[in-house]
Amino acid sequence: MMDGTLGEMLTTLEKLRWTAANGEDVLKEEVRDVGLMTIHKRAAVNYVPFGVIGAIVSWNYPFHNIYGPMISALFAGNAFVGKVSEYSSFYASYYESIVRDGLRQLGYSPDLVHFLTGFAETGEALVSSVDKVTFIGSPGVGKIIMRNASATLTPVVLELGGKDPAVICDDADYDQVFPIVMRGNFQNCGQNCVGLERIVVHEKLHDRLVEDVTRQVRSLTQGPASEKCYDLGAMTMGKAAIPKIEQLVRDTVAAGATLVCGGKAVNDRFFPPTVLINVTPDMPIAQEEVFGPVLVVLKFKTDKEAIEIVNSCAYGLGSSVFSKDIQRAQVIANGIRTGMVNINDFGINYLCQSLPFGGVKISGFDRFAGREGLRGNCVVRASTTDRIPGVKTVIPPILQYPISDAAFGFMENLSQVLYGRIANSIASAARLASFKPPKTKKE
Repeated sequence: MMDGTLGEMLTTLEKLRWTAANGEDVLKEEVRDVGLMTIHKRAAVNYVPFGVIGAIVSWNYPFHNIYGPMISALFAGNAFVGKVSEYSSFYASYYESIVRDGLRQLGYSPDLVHFLTGFAETGEALVSSVDKVTFIGSPGVGKIIMRNASATLTPVVLELGGKDPAVICDDADYDQVFPIVMRGNFQNCGQNCVGLERIVVHEKLHDRLVEDVTRQVRSLTQGPASEKCYDLGAMTMGKAAIPKIEQLVRDTVAAGATLVCGGKAVNDRFFPPTVLINVTPDMPIAQEEVFGPVLVVLKFKTDKEAIEIVNSCAYGLGSSVFSKDIQRAQVIANGIRTGMVNINDFGINYLCQSLPFGGVKISGFDRFAGREGLRGNCVVRASTTDRIPGVKTVIPPILQYPISDAAFGFMENLSQVLYGRIANSIASAARLASFKPPKTKKE
């Protein structure tokens, strides 16, 4: 219940606040600079609604994942059609009724918003029926979405999960880091796209962190959502997820890692909090997204080695770097290939809804949230109009058809007048490129 409040309600409320406070300014017309040649024109950029925005979202945060793209789509002037996951369909009609009732109260048609349930064929139909689509899910399904979207050239935003690292330097504030490691790893039972799936810790802090983590993990409670507060809940995908996680743990232990605790499911709903140490970057669990309550510890000696460990993975969504030396942390952060980074923090960027959210490599591309995400719901349209009454663009007679021999000389002189030395260099290069040596008598 606490995870739901933190991951679902607070983030959605902050998105509503930021959008209401900043959205009009973000989407208003922007007047752009003009040069001497177009000084008589007014140049502007307008953010025009696409029409219908679609979203196919994952089950791990079923309220926020469907409301987030919907808020941006509606504010930008679009209708919205969203498909919820088949693993979190129960509340779809209730979530839809909330916003449709709000639209009615504001005097708008409730048909501006539709939430769909279904399987793959529903998602395929949605992709071919909207003007732009956001997909939140796995790289494998993301490739299918992109392939289907190519048939209609529908633009897509792909958020395809992560294998987020926390680089913990030897000079990190340990009292701050330890609770963040626990929260970052076990939030929502590890079912978090920006969860800390790799704890990359300096060798000087390694043993202390492992000892403290092990002690606290063994004390965690697990059970269903109820009046009693448990530390961890169930695995949403149950039978589909647990065998995969167990196999990853087994394969990683077989490759040389050490299983400290956990590793085997109690039943087909609950997977216990698990700790793996002596993990190296080439092991299965260091490369594949777990999406479960498994804390994976990797050790490093130098900052260069830490960067190499982080970048050895195909995912590149979020990341964290912990060091009291901010300059050192920034150098490490600059070397990491991820779409987002937090220095001395975890996941705080998503509570800051002014920032864009998204990754690189197989974590996907494009962004939602922030001004970039809000503008992504619009066609970016360039426009020009006459700025001075009575002053219009007139083509000089020397440039009108049919072209005269003097036209090139006129343009060359115009370039010199407007751009000086830059034009000189370009003209010299052009003359050199067109130069042909004289033919010899033999030729």
